Amino acid sequence: MTDMNFPQQASAASALIGDPSAFGRVADDGTVYVRTSEGEKAVGSYPGKTADEALSYFVRKFEVLASEIALLAARIKSGAMVPSDAYTAVKKLRDQVKEFNGVGDLDALAASVEQIEPLIEGHREAYEAKKVAETAAKAARLEQIVIEKEKIVAEAESLALSESWKSTGDRLKTLLDEWKAAPRLDKKADADLWKRFSSSRNKFDKRRRTHFAALEATQSVVADAKKNIVEEAEKLATSTEWVPTAKRFKVLMDMWKAAGRGKKNDDAKLWSRFKAAQDQFFTAKNADLEKRDVTMATNLAKREELLILIEAVLPLTDVKEARKTLNEHLRAWEKIGMTHRDKRAAMDSRVSAVEAVVKAAEADIWRKTDPAAKKRAQEVVAQLTESIANYEKAAAKFAASGNTKKSEEAAESATARKVWLAEAEKGLAEFS
Repeated sequence: MTDMNFPQQASAASALIGDPSAFGRVADDGTVYVRTSEGEKAVGSYPGKTADEALSYFVRKFEVLASEIALLAARIKSGAMVPSDAYTAVKKLRDQVKEFNGVGDLDALAASVEQIEPLIEGHREAYEAKKVAETAAKAARLEQIVIEKEKIVAEAESLALSESWKSTGDRLKTLLDEWKAAPRLDKKADADLWKRFSSSRNKFDKRRRTHFAALEATQSVVADAKKNIVEEAEKLATSTEWVPTAKRFKVLMDMWKAAGRGKKNDDAKLWSRFKAAQDQFFTAKNADLEKRDVTMATNLAKREELLILIEAVLPLTDVKEARKTLNEHLRAWEKIGMTHRDKRAAMDSRVSAVEAVVKAAEADIWRKTDPAAKKRAQEVVAQLTESIANYEKAAAKFAASGNTKKSEEAAESATARKVWLAEAEKGLAEFS
């Protein structure tokens, strides 16, 4: 007989029935016997093994069966078994015990089997509770699956009108993989959700195909427009009209951007030609500007020297002479050639400040010598003087008649006009 590796066992059943080896012996001829309430019974032999090994073999068989009995009882108590299956299992174990060849307390083993059957009805409630719990868990899982698939469908529907063709297409592929990986629902629920999901994908795919079909139809138009841009750029590449040509290149660049996208390879070739023409022009322009830098540096030095003379006009002592000197300097200033714009602006500002002072002085002289302005000032003084006299007479008249209120109002009017008269006389005094 071959050696069998029975599991080590420390179950509750074997513990209750004591030491199984105490119930057996091995005869001199190697036959193993088990002691029962009805006497000894031969259970077999284990050729080629010692008496202890043979006895241990049949003890382990006993322990395995005892473990199965204990396991069945535990499963029934936990509610893990369908009652009908439990009854079948008990019958099977009962039959096994009757025909069992092993060493241990067979009477106790048979009794432990008989103690299981009453557990079935006693723990039917546990089975039912577990069944309800499993049903609830299954329902919850199905609900979760519905939520997950609804989420997939909702996202697909939100992407149906997207124009991010690449990223949206990739995302819809990912959503399709997620759909395939998700567990199935009942046939109708799955079909309804799939119909929505598939409809969204188809809508996006149709729009994408339409978009790229239209794009392809316009590519020849784009190519023609860009060819015209490139041809003009190549003609301008040798121009020495720096400012207008630079502006035209900017316009051409805007036209290029507005033309749209053509075929990738065609766009790349045309762009290469356009950029080459543009680089040729701006390289020549920059080289010419470098040559001008020396001249502009000289012009800057001239302006700095002349600016000292211009600012020396101030402070003013003789406005007429200052104007003459300033005009001479300004004519010289205009004859100086190009200067760097950033430095020229600050210097022009300083020149303007001097010219503003001279103009203000000239305006002041004119104002003080203007006969018409002087006459207007005299008329204002005369009008105010007359008005004050009239209000004072009125105040005296009202006071004499006892009309205090009217008298005070007239006096206040006269006083107010005296303030105005003082200002008017001050202005008149400024005229020479």
